[in-house]
Amino acid sequence: MVVAGTLVTSVSAQNRRPVTTPSATDTTKPRTALTPPVPPKPGPKPYKEIITDKALSRQGLFTVHKVEDKWYFEVGDSLLGRDVLVVNRISKAPADTRSGFFGYAGDEINENVIRFEKGPNNKIFLRNISFSVYAKDSTKPMYKSVQNSNIQPISAAFDVKAFSKDSTGSVIDFTDYISGDNDIFFFAPFFKTALRVGGLQPDKSYIVDIKSYPINTEIKTVKTYSKMAAPSPIPGLMPSGPTGNATFELNTSIVLLPKVPMRPRYYDDRVAYFTTEYTDFDADPQGVKDISMITRWKLEPKPADLEKFKRGELVEPQKPIIYYIDPATPAKWVPYLIQGVNDWQKAFEKAGFKNAIMAKVAPTKAEDSTWSLEDARFSAMVYKPSDIPNASGPHVHDPRSGEILESHINWYHNVMRLLRDWYLIQASPSDPRARKAEFDDELMGQLIRFVSSHEVGHTLGLPHNMGSSAGTPVEKLRDKAWVEANGHTASIMDYARFNYVAQPEDKIGPAGLYPRIGEYDLFSIEWGYRPILDKDEEGEKAVLNEWAKNNYNNPRLRFIHQNGIDPRAQTESLGDNNMKANEYGIKNLKWILPKLPSWLNEKGENYENLNEVYNELIGQFSRYLGHAATYVGGVYTDAKTTEQAGDVYTVVPKALQKEAMAFIQKNYFETPTWLLDKNILDKISAPTSDRVSTLQDGWLGTLLSTSRMQRLISSANRDASAYRLDEFMEDLKKGIWGELATRKPIDNFRRNLQKSYVERLGAIIAPAPAAGGGSFGGIIISFGPVTDPKKSDIVSVAKGILRSLKAEIAAAVPAYTDKMSRYHLQDLNDRIGKILDPK
Repeated sequence: MVVAGTLVTSVSAQNRRPVTTPSATDTTKPRTALTPPVPPKPGPKPYKEIITDKALSRQGLFTVHKVEDKWYFEVGDSLLGRDVLVVNRISKAPADTRSGFFGYAGDEINENVIRFEKGPNNKIFLRNISFSVYAKDSTKPMYKSVQNSNIQPISAAFDVKAFSKDSTGSVIDFTDYISGDNDIFFFAPFFKTALRVGGLQPDKSYIVDIKSYPINTEIKTVKTYSKMAAPSPIPGLMPSGPTGNATFELNTSIVLLPKVPMRPRYYDDRVAYFTTEYTDFDADPQGVKDISMITRWKLEPKPADLEKFKRGELVEPQKPIIYYIDPATPAKWVPYLIQGVNDWQKAFEKAGFKNAIMAKVAPTKAEDSTWSLEDARFSAMVYKPSDIPNASGPHVHDPRSGEILESHINWYHNVMRLLRDWYLIQASPSDPRARKAEFDDELMGQLIRFVSSHEVGHTLGLPHNMGSSAGTPVEKLRDKAWVEANGHTASIMDYARFNYVAQPEDKIGPAGLYPRIGEYDLFSIEWGYRPILDKDEEGEKAVLNEWAKNNYNNPRLRFIHQNGIDPRAQTESLGDNNMKANEYGIKNLKWILPKLPSWLNEKGENYENLNEVYNELIGQFSRYLGHAATYVGGVYTDAKTTEQAGDVYTVVPKALQKEAMAFIQKNYFETPTWLLDKNILDKISAPTSDRVSTLQDGWLGTLLSTSRMQRLISSANRDASAYRLDEFMEDLKKGIWGELATRKPIDNFRRNLQKSYVERLGAIIAPAPAAGGGSFGGIIISFGPVTDPKKSDIVSVAKGILRSLKAEIAAAVPAYTDKMSRYHLQDLNDRIGKILDPK
């Protein structure tokens, strides 16, 4: 190759004289002075010409060389065709691009699987691999057909610059690919949009460093992008907000996936896990089948301990699950975060392992100079100094098998504010430590511990089990001995928060107030993680099916999917009867409310804390109505297989639906005047808004949703004893219009509620055009298919109710001497007339 280069230089120096000395084997004709010069033949050069003595080299997954301003990767032949995971994270971010929960250090912004392949003409191709379609058995004809129909795209191509010293690899120049912008190594399009990231500014971007380790290579870059304007909150207006540039420090982890994927464990609705899916063309001989594999860590006994494990002895796994605590975490919270992780050890003991999961303080640079928060070999709890009141537990897994490879749990600083508000509102009647604006470190630490455990559960593969709390009888929540021994919910993965049912006289301590890892969590971890030895895939499925089936009748070991229509699976709810539980909850709120000004009386501070906690109390009260409303038109949904007796879908009994209606009428539609504490309201808001009427209107809209009405109609079609739509509408009318029978004066709050009632029924009969949003605001929650009220009995019943109401109003008006009540009824009589007869 050097000769060719010398020849071209020589020809140029001699003013393109004819070449007259071809080699003995050269059969080409001599080139004349008029013939253009032959360009040098492209192709690999000798290794030492590319990787010079000036190279800074690092060994690892890829041998990486830095030569002046170039970065070269040696792609070993052994890596060709191997699946490699690419995980991209933000390591430093500008504050003005953040969007809600996104845009902080440690956030994942993209994930892909790639393969390197040799192509023709000394090329290395990088393919982006998808596992969404699959044919498992390579001996069957379908395998070849699927492969031919699903070619994986080539995302990049690189010239081989040289071959490795020992000829077992290819050297490629990765500089331009890393310096540029692409959706393999950097932002996924979704995150670009969410963070308002525009085009790359190459002159303001650079490669910081590249490090290589045995199974991963870590790339750190600084990327500057143009910044897109934020969309206007008002439809139709131009985008607004600052533009300019946004600079990020990004970390790209390239991780070698196992050559042989972990044996998957297949999903079961009765013991839910997060999943990875694909469409299998082999599983169903007459069609295709969607396959779901659960995501879980690979825990296996050490070979020397197999016999101990089979005897039922606890053994240590070959590789434990370790979470490192972000060095940026405030030191006083570190022990509680560690405890939150270590609390899961008892669950893994149920699965047969000891010391299977633990948390450690991250090593200092002096202790381990190679440790990095961005290194994909390490899982971590990442502290985010943010005003976002949240925490989250994502994980990275192998899409071929569901094996979890690492996790970065995010906990945002301001989650402590959320915990303060929750605990004060839900547990202060039982715990005097919660009766102030700032909690002691020990109390806050224990609350952080609960959040830590919950988020770790997500990183183990567990989703929310909102139905877990429904397995606890309400009265057990007030039984000190029972609830302190068993906990108020069977799963820490529920949104059960704290025991708001406990009353001050019950004297229940923290063990009966805090969430904890419970019975369901122990069962779920055993089901997902216990190795089932000496069984093939089908044998393992059979064993797991028996475990799920045999435990299903225990309500504390059941997973109930949250679908919006099953009242057992709701956020923030407790016990097996929400109406009974929430009567206790409201009793506690009434106990708390008048005490708030004295609890939150901070010297030299304004009333921001009082306003925040008062709003949290109203929010808690509102949740209680939501819990009851779900019973109306509710349907129990039980995940069952054909081997199990009973139905999957069961209409909530009529008695419970009517109990829910009575609860709503008593606590919400009879004006909750106890909320109108003048001592609080005069300190936090001017008399310009009506919180009670806003609350009533919103939940009235929820009750009158057409999807709920349709469920009542459909339920009665299946079960003659079900709560019917006309019965529900009559019960609702009686509660909201009770004054018509007694001729009692109608106060302002009830007048507002009655106006809302008429307007909402009018909107069902003659809905406003869709453009511009909803007609009346409020909370409208619907589940299932969209219902056209005019094609069902909904409009018929609504008109019938209004006709009946119009007659009752007309009969009542003459008896009213109260001026405002009379004006109100006359007004509504006119409105109903226009709704029924819009001339």
